[in-house]
Amino acid sequence: MKYLHYVTDRTSLTTTLDKVLHLSTLLAADQARFERETGLTSARIHLLWVLGLHGPSTQQVLASALEVTPRNVTGLVDGLVASGHVTRQPHPSDRRATLVTPTASGARAIRDLRESHADLAQQLFADVPASRLAAFDATLDETIATVTRLMKDHA
Repeated sequence: MKYLHYVTDRTSLTTTLDKVLHLSTLLAADQARFERETGLTSARIHLLWVLGLHGPSTQQVLASALEVTPRNVTGLVDGLVASGHVTRQPHPSDRRATLVTPTASGARAIRDLRESHADLAQQLFADVPASRLAAFDATLDETIATVTRLMKDHA
């Protein structure tokens, strides 16, 4: 689907915003393709990514990292247990807690996520000069901070 950038005002600021929105649309389409290929939802992919970063974790830790409720994590973990990506193991030092641990299939999915992430970064930015990449990164940081503030202001 082509982004409808031609319907907007052609000022520099709106043109830049149009490009950001177009990029967001393209990345969302790529994410949807990855979800179809893996059979995993975006939320389950995110949970696996967190497990890849932190290793076996309690559902409470996962809820905090994902910024969702523990109940929400329970549903995600249930789905990943059913699909064979994770198991629940007794916590070695807390009888009340369980550890969510990737299975071999989950570890493969995490590895594939990391490789896909690294490959896309390489394809997008490998040829960008360091000074331009640093400036782009700084602009993204500022933009993310502004959007975050605006969302809080309108919540």
